[in-house]
Amino acid sequence: MMFTVAAVGVVVTMAMALARALIGPSVYSRILAVNVFGTLAVMLIAIYGFIDDRPEFLDLSIVYALINFIGTIAVTKYVTYADMGHGDDGDPAGDI
Repeated sequence: MMFTVAAVGVVVTMAMALARALIGPSVYSRILAVNVFGTLAVMLIAIYGFIDDRPEFLDLSIVYALINFIGTIAVTKYVTYADMGHGDDGDPAGDI
């Protein structure tokens, strides 16, 4: 029963994070909301593993957490450095 209540709380919080990701005022708040959504998905997978008595779901949630972390770093770097080092003129080597 306790894990079911926790799962419902996580799902409600995921809905709020999804709403923030859709209406976020800036791109960084949207990235943060998607990161929170991914973290809550990790928690939901782990809670479901406890509810269903399947401990291997904890391993899956850890792998998903690593993917979520790397994905968040990649998207943030892409948003910050969208020109990929080419600058304004498109020449990656600079003044050649």
